[in-house]
Parts: sequence; structure tokens; C-alpha cells
Amino acid sequence: MIHFAKPSLGKEEAEAASRVILSNWVTQGPEVKAFEEEFAAMTSAKYACAVSNCTAALHLAIRAIGTKPGDEIITVSHSFIATANSVRYCGGIPVFVDIEPYTYNINPELIEDAITDLTVGILAVHQMGMPCDLKRILEIADRHNLPVVEDAACAIGSEILWDGKWEKIGRPRGVIACFSLHPRKVITTGDGGMITTNNPDYDQKFRLWRQHSMSVPDAVRHQSDSIIFEEYPELGYNYRMTDIQAAVGREQLKRLPELLEYRREIGRNYFKLLEGELLITLPHQPEWARSNWQSFCVGIADGCDQMEVMQYMLDQGIATRRGVMCAHLEKTYSEDSHWKNLILKESEKAFVQSIILPLSYEMTFADQEKVVKALVTACRLQLS
Repeated sequence: MIHFAKPSLGKEEAEAASRVILSNWVTQGPEVKAFEEEFAAMTSAKYACAVSNCTAALHLAIRAIGTKPGDEIITVSHSFIATANSVRYCGGIPVFVDIEPYTYNINPELIEDAITDLTVGILAVHQMGMPCDLKRILEIADRHNLPVVEDAACAIGSEILWDGKWEKIGRPRGVIACFSLHPRKVITTGDGGMITTNNPDYDQKFRLWRQHSMSVPDAVRHQSDSIIFEEYPELGYNYRMTDIQAAVGREQLKRLPELLEYRREIGRNYFKLLEGELLITLPHQPEWARSNWQSFCVGIADGCDQMEVMQYMLDQGIATRRGVMCAHLEKTYSEDSHWKNLILKESEKAFVQSIILPLSYEMTFADQEKVVKALVTACRLQLS
């Protein structure tokens, strides 16, 4: 069986987790602090705050920029539903615009027309690890004095060319960037998230809110020689990362360069193997972007049934996934007056006419040849 995705975890991660377990300090503590510092250094961000998952990260980011009930945030429907949900958690309204057909990212040309007097921010997604066109997005945002939050859930290690120099996504160029550490991502902590920013006020808010808005962190209270009573001055959440997770994340972060190079090699091989195949549309990587190839998504020709192609491949022992979902097609959105009857042509086409191919650290070139052969055969059978 060629699996769709597998986390790359080994004895170093197991030993790190064991070390923390035996230390008896397993919740948020020194390992989380060290992981945050190392992640900030990797992205060249001033601050990094670890949280329980990327959905929590997005929620805190949208709250931090001041989103109130009824406010509008411009974003894409073509993303995991957490992107849109994070806006609704704050009472905001996600305003969906369509995507570019080959990068699967937000189309900057459509943003300005979506801005209204209620718009308070832009939530830009680096979809499947491919950097979106931040320069154009930020130009629009600056003209309208809007903050940009980057949903970088899939983009750990992805790079963008900025003023002639390559830099990691997460510096950030917007006001905040949010990352996922789910097992399907390039590196993982089992589950987890990270928020990067250069704004000390935002970072302070994240650290307060992630721990119930407790005025005195438990680590400070436990180490104090005198009695301290904490207070809870505002609404907070239980969005902490454990030290066990952080210890695993630190080991994963050490391996990030190796994991990125392997994934990019797999990406290059897919391009070579699929070059010239008229029934398959390859993803587009702009010259100013370097994807981490968290996912390798291809389009299939008109007339090919996505489910039938995927079933054929599964019958050959190859697991795939359908294209990225569209939030506005899900019941929680489609039956609401804000999004009822909304049509996003490119987003909807990408959802039903694209397939995400297997990509993991254990894949071989022979595996990729088998994947491509099954994909092409399935599409040809559909059209014969």
C-alpha cells in the first residue's frame, strides 16, 4: 500500500517525549519555551507562541486584530473549514473570494472589490504549502489600512522571495502567521499550533488568552517562595501545548531541512513524471515562491470523475485525497443567508476536479512511478 501521508517520527522524538515524561513536568513549561524560541529563530520572527492546534492559533489571531460581531474578514472558502470558522468564533463574517486556478491560492485581483465599510482584515491562506502572493495582498491591505493574517497551517519551511532574498513564511509579512503541527504537516507534535508575530502586544495577548487569561502563569506560581493568587481579568481559553508535544517538536524542527529537501525532491519527480500528460494539470509554483510540497495537488481533465479516479487508484493500492474543500458548500455555511447561493467558480472546480497525490518521507521513485501510472490510466479509462 502506498499511503497518502505518514508522519516521520523516530527514536529521537520518542526519547525526547520519554525524557519529559520522566521529569514529571509534562504540561506547558520549559520545553514549550525552548520550542517557541527555536521556531521564532527558524522563521526570523520576533515572537512565537505555541498553542494546542492551528485552529486555536487562527482564533486568537482573528481576535487579536480586534474582530467584533458583524465585522467582515476577507478570505477564501477553498481551505480547511477551520479558516472560515476562526472568523465566526469571534462573531465575524468571512467574506469569500475565489482562487487562482493553478496555485489554489486567493486571487488578489478580487480582494479590493470585496472590501466594504465592515471589512477589518484579510485572512490569506498559503494553500497546501504554496505561498500566496503576499506582496500584492499587502499592497491592497496597506491602501485600505487593513491587517493581514497569514493562515500558514501547511507552510512550515515554505519560502518567498522578498527584496531579492529568500525568507521563510512566518516572519511574518502580515501582522500574524499561524501554523499547524498536525501529523499531516511537514513536522508534527502529534497535534499543535504556533503563532508568529513581530508585535509584542499581540504576543502578550496570545500568551494570556491561551491559558484562560490567567494573570500569573502556573509556572511562575509554582516556583514562587510566597503565596500568589491569580486573577482572570478577561475571557480566555485552554489552548496550551504540553511539554511532551514541544519536546517532540524540537526534534522535528532539527530535521526540518532534511524533510524539506526530500519533499522537494518528490515534487520535482512528480513534475518530471507528469510532464506532457494532457489529462493532468500540474500545480504552478511562481518564480518568487518555494513550496514545501506539503501536498502535491493535480487537476484532472473535464470528463474525468474524481471519485472514480480515486477509487481506481485505491484498488491499485494507492491512497489519495480529493481536492481542498470549499467551506461555502458545507451545510453550516450553505444554509446561511450570508453565503446561500454563493458561486465561486474556480474554488468549486478545484474541489471536484483535483486530486492530492501521496507524498511522504518514505516514498521512493518507484512508488511515484506507480502513482503516476495509475493516475494516468484511470483518467484515460474515464475518457475512452
